[in-house]
Amino acid sequence: MKRILIGLTLFIGMLPFSDVYSQRLGDAEDNTYRIMSYNFRNGKGLDNVTDLQRVADAINRMTPDVVAVQEVDSMTARSGQRDVLRELANQTLMYPIYAPAISYDGGKYGIGMLSKEKPLRSYSIPLPGREERRTLLVVEFDKFMMACSHFSLNKEDRFTSVDLIRKEAEKADKPFIIAGDLNARPDSPVIEELQKHFSILSNPKQFTFPANEPRECIDYIAAYKTENMPFTVLSSRVVEEPVASDHRPVMVNIRFHATQENIFYASPYLQNPVDGGITVMWQTRVPAYSWVEYGTDTLHLKRERTLVDGQVICNDLHNKIRLSGLQPGQTYYYRVCSQEILVYQAYKKVFGQTATSPFYSFTLPEADTKDFTALVFNDIHKQEATLKGLYNLVKDVDYDFVFFNGDCIDDPANEKEALFHIAMQCETVGAANRPVFYLRGNHEIRNAYSIGLRELFDYVGDKTYGAFSWGDTRFVMLDCGEDKPDTTWVYYGLNDFTQLREDQVGFLKEELASSVFTQAGKRVLVNHIPLYGNRMGGYQPSFALWGSLLEKAPFDINISAHTHRHAYYAKGEVRNNFPVVVGGSQRLDTATVMVLQKKGKEMTLQVWNGKGEIVYDLKL
Repeated sequence: MKRILIGLTLFIGMLPFSDVYSQRLGDAEDNTYRIMSYNFRNGKGLDNVTDLQRVADAINRMTPDVVAVQEVDSMTARSGQRDVLRELANQTLMYPIYAPAISYDGGKYGIGMLSKEKPLRSYSIPLPGREERRTLLVVEFDKFMMACSHFSLNKEDRFTSVDLIRKEAEKADKPFIIAGDLNARPDSPVIEELQKHFSILSNPKQFTFPANEPRECIDYIAAYKTENMPFTVLSSRVVEEPVASDHRPVMVNIRFHATQENIFYASPYLQNPVDGGITVMWQTRVPAYSWVEYGTDTLHLKRERTLVDGQVICNDLHNKIRLSGLQPGQTYYYRVCSQEILVYQAYKKVFGQTATSPFYSFTLPEADTKDFTALVFNDIHKQEATLKGLYNLVKDVDYDFVFFNGDCIDDPANEKEALFHIAMQCETVGAANRPVFYLRGNHEIRNAYSIGLRELFDYVGDKTYGAFSWGDTRFVMLDCGEDKPDTTWVYYGLNDFTQLREDQVGFLKEELASSVFTQAGKRVLVNHIPLYGNRMGGYQPSFALWGSLLEKAPFDINISAHTHRHAYYAKGEVRNNFPVVVGGSQRLDTATVMVLQKKGKEMTLQVWNGKGEIVYDLKL
């Protein structure tokens, strides 16, 4: 919300909230609001004890975003000259907005509102009350207007109040919600009149008064009717609090519908282009039902979705859909579609709008394809400027796929951070049209969300190591794990990369003996931590396990990273049976991007530095 607050004859309290982490994935929670109405009788419970902490506890248990409160003192003698709403705001960590209705006992008495987000503006207008003047408090937030009132005990005054509130709602340029103690039963003429213009969001069949043994409903939350209601009620309840006040709180949970342009988080990215198939992955900002439409042209499309045990995988932010049975050498066009799911219950489902992406395209290589070009980035360490600087050097190269060879999404703290950087990297290299292979570096293993990264990729063979063919070239990808022993104290006994490396011994034996490997035109080994050259202070468990297998393996090139210093080792220079190239660092002045290219029987590898200079130009 904008950091603007206009007070018109109102006291509006301020709380020192910090800004939300900006690199975040907006999901359903951004569109979901928990709205409460509570006549808390100035904190005086049915036991005649005034206890604001008890009221605050009732609010905090339900974690509302906005609370409309009634019967609130400000600086009165009976309250000990306390600013009751501000104290309650401090106890609930919310912003207070107060609207006095009358002067009373040396202070004021009226209504108010508490909100987690700072309001844009607020104002009040008088409402009739023959026994006691009443008021309407209107507070504007980014997505809606929220009003609070406490109606008169007089029937005619309540009717007039409904009409005045209707006129305020008509002027609003965003959804208008009214909450409060309306002092009228659901079957009363006043509520019938209210329902001509407002939809009641709370459940009037659930009683709110008196708190100890509720026998009637006089507290409501309602929304002004529009042609297309922009939100859906997810749930409604009366909170079980029998003592803190003579009323029970009433609460609704609503979700605003996402607009089409706000459903997708970023463009899709292609993964795992093997065995006549390819995986399309993308994220949405809201829970969705998603599918892919694809074909050899944009007019005759098939639809594919993900089913497991007869059920469509949906109502999530992550989408992973496999397209199979594809013809190698054929160009396919595809687009992704996501329809927001607002309510997903056993016997009720409510859907919102559907977002459809532009068309993208891809081509899987034929088995005898001789030519390809691949880009290789490494050790980006989430540095956007470095990646974009390197990409600008090679953006005119007509490449087929991309490797991110480890330490590109380092130390991911949470999903939102990881997604931000995956989206940035995939958008930069055009992963919607060209598949991307993410190899794990040692820094992708660290921090709280490291294990969650596998949900954001579709690894070849569903492992962090594996092999695939691009035409007649065979690629083998290894996962070296961490760069320190599993017993190192900073791992707290939570790692077992010893076993992971041992598992790859069997994989390597099988791969190196396979016909697809031995008959390949060229062979490329890709891993993050170098197996040759810099030995990491003597700790090189991968080489100890795999060295004997690799010493006779006929790879044409080994591409590695990790050391932050580019290097080249000719065959035999460091006990290596094939040339070895090591990539640079995350700083643009010492970073590198590699262009691996095969034309016919000839394969070349160019290594560019951040200045645009070719530091290695190898014919393999």
